[in-house]
Amino acid sequence: MKTNLLGYPRIGSKRELKKSSEAYWKHDISLENHLQNAAKIRQDNWTYQHQLGVDLIPSNDFSLYDQVLDLTLTLGCIPERYKDVTLKDNPLELYYAMARGIQKEGLDIIAMEMTKWFDTNYHFIVPEFSKNQTFELLNLKAVNEFKEALELGIKTKPILIGPVTFLLLGKETESNFHRIDLLDKLLPVYFQLVEKLIDEGAEYIQFDEPCLTTNLSVKEQEAITKTYTKLAEAFPKLKIILANYFDCYGDNLETVLKLPVHALHLDLVRCQLQLDDILNAEIFNTNTILSLGIIDGRNIWKNDFEKSLKHIKKATAVLGKDKVWIASSCSLLHSPIDLDLETNEQNLPLEVKQWLAFAKQKVQELVQLKALVINPNSDENIVKLKANKHAILNKSTSKLIHDESVKSRVSKLTPQDSSRQSVFKQRQSQQKSILNLPLFPTTTIGSFPQTKTVRSWRSKFKKGDISQTEYDQLIQDEIEDTIRFQESIGLDVLVHGEFERNDMVEYFGEQLNGFAFTSFGWVQSYGSRCVKPPVVFGDVSRTHPMTVNWTAYAQSLTDVPVKGMLTGPVTILQWSFVRNDQPRATTCKQIALAIRDEVLDLESAGVKVIQIDEPAIREGLPLRKEDWKAYLDWAIESFKISACGVADSTQIHTHMCYSEFNDIIDSVAALDADVITIETSRSKMELLDAFVDYKYPNEIGPGVYDIHSPRIPNSEEIELLLKKACNLLPIEHIWVNPDCGLKTRDWPETKEALTHLVNTAKKLRAEFQIEA
Repeated sequence: MKTNLLGYPRIGSKRELKKSSEAYWKHDISLENHLQNAAKIRQDNWTYQHQLGVDLIPSNDFSLYDQVLDLTLTLGCIPERYKDVTLKDNPLELYYAMARGIQKEGLDIIAMEMTKWFDTNYHFIVPEFSKNQTFELLNLKAVNEFKEALELGIKTKPILIGPVTFLLLGKETESNFHRIDLLDKLLPVYFQLVEKLIDEGAEYIQFDEPCLTTNLSVKEQEAITKTYTKLAEAFPKLKIILANYFDCYGDNLETVLKLPVHALHLDLVRCQLQLDDILNAEIFNTNTILSLGIIDGRNIWKNDFEKSLKHIKKATAVLGKDKVWIASSCSLLHSPIDLDLETNEQNLPLEVKQWLAFAKQKVQELVQLKALVINPNSDENIVKLKANKHAILNKSTSKLIHDESVKSRVSKLTPQDSSRQSVFKQRQSQQKSILNLPLFPTTTIGSFPQTKTVRSWRSKFKKGDISQTEYDQLIQDEIEDTIRFQESIGLDVLVHGEFERNDMVEYFGEQLNGFAFTSFGWVQSYGSRCVKPPVVFGDVSRTHPMTVNWTAYAQSLTDVPVKGMLTGPVTILQWSFVRNDQPRATTCKQIALAIRDEVLDLESAGVKVIQIDEPAIREGLPLRKEDWKAYLDWAIESFKISACGVADSTQIHTHMCYSEFNDIIDSVAALDADVITIETSRSKMELLDAFVDYKYPNEIGPGVYDIHSPRIPNSEEIELLLKKACNLLPIEHIWVNPDCGLKTRDWPETKEALTHLVNTAKKLRAEFQIEA
């Protein structure tokens, strides 16, 4: 029996990679120092796993930015627009240009698109494929990191994103072909990479094919069969591990069970029933090893050892212990790193802490479970099993979790609670009369730059170094400066800037009952962007207004409308570590009622425009289409519960970013938000197609400024994008805004980009009014 880890976080326990990356981008450290910092994180990860006794330790799970981008560069799949960015002087210049765009020395190139990794909050860089796409082995990162671990005396299991998943994650840049048709060109280059790994001594290679959780076509299933049949033929001594996660194999199971692979990985956290399906399948080759993913890689709750041991015993009864591995359900990329760092009992009570396990503790659980199987009667293992039982029992009976008044309020919800008073056309007329906005109204998505100075105020306040009064005054001054800037450039709907907020989810969770918080529970969202999800452990309710004072203060400074800025219930749910003892739909409706209370308080305070951000609605969509309706029903209802208590004259906005809308456009329309803003700059307005085809009836703000890149769009670029939008949508429905919030940007670039944005809107406004 072996322990099998599918991947480990790469940011460092205190975000060392984030700090190193951002220092390198600002030219504060050298390339050599940056690479040394990255190497130390890798080596610390391998050493920790090796010392604990993990049998199959992953390599190539580390990335400076994104694992899909790593593979894109490795396979030489470089979009034509980067042809003038050279690898000769700096091997990372092209890499970071593809991820972030580049604007220097005569180069001005937009970044590649970014979207969500299946149903997680991790973003990957989308590969781009042309009909005549060629591939070449351009980079040996996977090989070099395998050798690096060998030098430490650790023989690892290299991880590669599988060829079929890689192709399906990408996008075609031309019509009349499907990217899966590139498989025959791609496989020889994959095989070159595999051969080099074998030459260096790799015995196992893990191929990640999470596309197998989705509804694959016959052609795509045939691509899976071709890939792994050819791989086994080309490398008969290689022990191929096929890894699927985030759901069952579903309709792809028959295809998978016929593959000549050494080991098959199952995510038993997301899909427990598939173990029985496989063990009972007549076509299952019992010489195939089953890797049982029973340590939850995506949530922070302690493993229930008794429950896991039942799965293990079921599998070993059929296959024997030598044909069963104990594994994490997926990579621990989605978990915080070290629970032992959490010493603030005010934020994370000891009773709640005992229920949790972060990445380091999950690796310990992996090893402990193997010990419980191999030697269940040792005194040490009996003590560990007893302690685990106690923690699981305590969680199920804790008085911290349940609030009957919250449960009662959810049970009394009616359809009227999720319906606006009038249809959009009637609301639109009232809102136009009250807000008196021009054609192409301009706004931002909410946050403005959170400088080091602003962050230091929050830190000093939490430490008690400054008083509440001093802190409030500093924030008020920053809000006033931001309002004056927005007025000066002529934005039509302003925001207060969100300087008091640490994170768009954590900030709300800190003020809601049923949440706990960590000090170092960071997980990677994309690149150097890390988030610290709160922990939903109990019933959720709001006891006081959370945003009203700051928004009302901002509105008191100006006659221009100021948006109230809230995070929606689905996003708060998706971007938190959510309790696992009741349906997610129930927890989401509890959060929705808390946000509804805040919306009504904002309206009572005179706020005429309220934005409820829901970037995670698409992300939460189940991976199999047959499960979509159930999820969308409660997700859309939850948003509407939060938004539908207001008068017709109050304008409700929502925001979604990095989402594919085609398949769920009817549900997006069902949100019935008066205005939706979306990311479209990297896709050059391609994401609007779904709204056009659907004849989306409400107003829409297609983003024209990519805030995830440091490059500043010029007026001509913004005008081109807006004119594309004008050719697709009714001009009276078009808003002008960035792709997302400006929290991570610097003030100089923000001011320049927003000035271009406003001036371009004014120019188009004049042009279209003259034409009219």
